[in-house]
Amino acid sequence: MSEKNGGSTVAKVWDIAEPIAESLGLELWDIRFVKEGGSWYLRIFIDKDGGVSINDCENMSRAIDKPLDDADPIEQSYCLEVSSPGIERELTRETHFMACIGEPVMVKLIRPLNNKREYKGILESYDSGNITIRLEDGSGFCVTKKETVYVRLDDFDI
Repeated sequence: MSEKNGGSTVAKVWDIAEPIAESLGLELWDIRFVKEGGSWYLRIFIDKDGGVSINDCENMSRAIDKPLDDADPIEQSYCLEVSSPGIERELTRETHFMACIGEPVMVKLIRPLNNKREYKGILESYDSGNITIRLEDGSGFCVTKKETVYVRLDDFDI
């Protein structure tokens, strides 16, 4: 996300997209506005109980296209992508963390801790950016969200 305009762009698009998603029976999971190579991408991640189908993605894409054009919240040209956050979805918002307490997660750190950058465990709590997980060996591990590259749901047995 661009430090300059990505945050405000995401907030504007969120305001447009959330009621549209809800009207389609979908939950807005996340929005990213990123530059990759020479192109900008607006990525809208949707979810629903039972999973998202290609039809859900198409319906959301079609439903949001005109409102985005009308509101014109993005100055430069961009590619719109609508998709599911996937099984190993990234947890980015407080609501994500709160909803996933008790679930297995993979945490990747910006800087190694004890010569490791990746930790797996069960998400035990999230409080004001502080993440606590129970590691595979049963010990506890605490880290701030700012110290992570990502926190994702993971599919492993503990």
